[in-house]
Amino acid sequence: MKLRRIITLVEETRTEMGQPVSPPAQRALAAAVIANPVAGRYVEDLGVLINTGAELGTMLGQQALAALGCAAGDVQGYGKAALVGEDGELEHAAALLHPMLGAPLRDVVGGGRALVPSSKAMGGPGSVIDVPLGHKDAAYVRSHFDAMRLQLPDAPRRGEIVVAVALQRAGRPNPRVGGLRHEDITGADGLR
Repeated sequence: MKLRRIITLVEETRTEMGQPVSPPAQRALAAAVIANPVAGRYVEDLGVLINTGAELGTMLGQQALAALGCAAGDVQGYGKAALVGEDGELEHAAALLHPMLGAPLRDVVGGGRALVPSSKAMGGPGSVIDVPLGHKDAAYVRSHFDAMRLQLPDAPRRGEIVVAVALQRAGRPNPRVGGLRHEDITGADGLR
């Protein structure tokens, strides 16, 4: 993997619409700008990207967890995304995100029964990447449906990919749309 940059971003919301958020809602994102080894040509075997996804799952998960400053067991939600530069294709993002990135990310956060929400897009420098978030053990916890947004003025370049992982310690600030609550999950099937 040819790595050009690593970016970390931490958000802590203490008030929302004049209302206190207690405890503060915390989330962190870690992203890597990497060279796309298959840019500019059709390649049938995307194994090099699949293997890179596994490496990034660990590395970015650890970066985001360190930025969040908590124990792995305190993480309640996660997500992943990739933004492919002009000389790539969406399948390059899929190869990075889907076959092997999730298991190492789960290892970093001490498990996770729910699917890791993901998004894939193509764009150039300055394009926005949205990293969807969801509860790590129960996909139906509405308070944890969220996203973190990242915009890099110099990435991805034509032959690059931005890969990002986000973690959250709780759901959105002051959630009030009902549904399953974190306190009530069983975490047995990844749904409830």
